[in-house]
Amino acid sequence: MLAYERSAWNAGVKRLAGVDEAGRGPLAGPVVAAAVRIDQSWLDSPSAPNELSAIADSKKCTARRRERLYAFLTEWPHVHYAVATIPPETIDAINILQATHRAMAEALAGLRPAAEHALIDGRPVPGLPCPSTAIVGGDGLSLLIAAASILAKVTRDRIMLEWDAIYPHYGFAAHKGYGTQAHLAALRQHGPCPLHRRSFAPVAQCLSETEP
Repeated sequence: MLAYERSAWNAGVKRLAGVDEAGRGPLAGPVVAAAVRIDQSWLDSPSAPNELSAIADSKKCTARRRERLYAFLTEWPHVHYAVATIPPETIDAINILQATHRAMAEALAGLRPAAEHALIDGRPVPGLPCPSTAIVGGDGLSLLIAAASILAKVTRDRIMLEWDAIYPHYGFAAHKGYGTQAHLAALRQHGPCPLHRRSFAPVAQCLSETEP
């Protein structure tokens, strides 16, 4: 999980960040991106905490494990991170791809001190505040990207839990806004709420069926 990191370090990069997003596919809720930089001397040290070896792609972690790793990453002074959230109305205005890119750029821009280079999960992202390397499947290949995926996923899940208390009819606590059968059924029964992405086909179809 450190091969890409070591390659960047060997090339002279001192401040390297990993970037990933959560929430690109749901029908409701924000898209969230996180940028994580871990001090090289600590990350590459034989005495580094065992928790570092437990960091993996957030999709392969249980919710409990993600919460535990989130606490670990956000409490250690050797870990520097920033999170950016793009709301549904902006997603509808600029499309989900552009919103995801904006979230990644804003997360990277929030790092202090700034990153010199970033490892990005997925395809190349234009407009980032520093040079980057795109890695398809990076959340399973890079520890820094995996750490970012955990912070983004936990942050977004917590946001959806808060919204579930406001709009309990949709089941956001269970599906986090993804297009499950239960969510689609609730959408047809109750119509969209302000959290829904109206530019997404199932939501747009629901709107067209309910409008006179």
